Order: sequence, then structure tokens, then C-alpha cells
Amino acid sequence: MNSLAQKNKSVGFRAAIFGLAMLALAFASVPLYRVFCQVTGFGGTTMKADSAPGAVAGQIGVRFDANIDPRLPWKFVPEQETVRIHPGARTTIFYDATNYTARSTTGQAIFNVTPESAGKYFSKIECFCFTEQTLKPGQSARMPVVFFVDPKLRQDPDTSNIDEITLSYTFYPVENPESAR
Repeated sequence: MNSLAQKNKSVGFRAAIFGLAMLALAFASVPLYRVFCQVTGFGGTTMKADSAPGAVAGQIGVRFDANIDPRLPWKFVPEQETVRIHPGARTTIFYDATNYTARSTTGQAIFNVTPESAGKYFSKIECFCFTEQTLKPGQSARMPVVFFVDPKLRQDPDTSNIDEITLSYTFYPVENPESAR
């Protein structure tokens, strides 16, 4: 009987360790997935860069899209809907946002690139999406995005025929902004 109690205790201990490991993995999965997407460009996630490599021959179109979660009372639009750029060229565009409420509100932009296969070739140097954005009552802000499209896009058989990339943002409200913490 003592042997059976020891076995039960061992199985219980292993089950508890397994449960804790699964709980830890659940908490780590979101940051790990985000890192995976940023490294690989998976799911249209753009890359982050310090500088552009320099323009090369040819052009590609970039379309800009803006969306707002209905719970965030802002207007959010790109200043221009499309540009034609040289791959490798550092490009700056702007989005405009306006807070329509009588109180300060904070939002965070989530982005993606389509077609998804182009995500790993679309790099941002500077973007309002890297941080939370707080607008005071009635305030408008001009928000820059500095980016480039890696010339390697044309060398990849999966992306060599892409003529236009869409950069899409959706702003969501932030319930507990970092500035209030």
C-alpha cells in the first residue's frame, strides 16, 4: 500500500508540474508569437529597421488604409492614399488623427501588410504604432510613418510580381494607458 501511495504522489507531482508548465506557456505565447511574426514577417507583420538600404531601380506602389475601433471616438485618415516609391528608398508619409471627445483618450495602432508575403520586405524606421498615442480633447495630431520596401522583394519568386502593397492600421482604445500608470 505504501508503494501505491508513493506512485500516486509521484503522478500528482508530475501532473502539477505539467499544469504549471502549460500555464507558463499560455502567458508566454503572445509575446513569443509577436517576436516570431516580427522576425519572419509572418501574417503581414512588418519588420523594424534603423535605416534604409538606398533606392534601386524600379517602382512599387504602397497604399495606406486607416481604421478605427468603434469604441475610440477619433477620426483617423492617411494624408495620401497611395505613393509610388523606389525599393530601398526611405519614405515618409503621414496619418492624421483627431479626438472628437471632451476628454483625453489614448489609442494604440495595430498594423499589417497585404499581401502577407510582402510583410517581411516592408520595414519601418519610425512609426506612431510603436507607442500608445494620447490625444487631448479636440486635439489633432499629424503622425509620421518612415519606411522602406526591401529591394529583395523583387528577388523572391513569391513576391517578385507584386506591384502594390497595402499598409493598414486599426486604432484601438487603451483602457489603462501607460502614461496613467
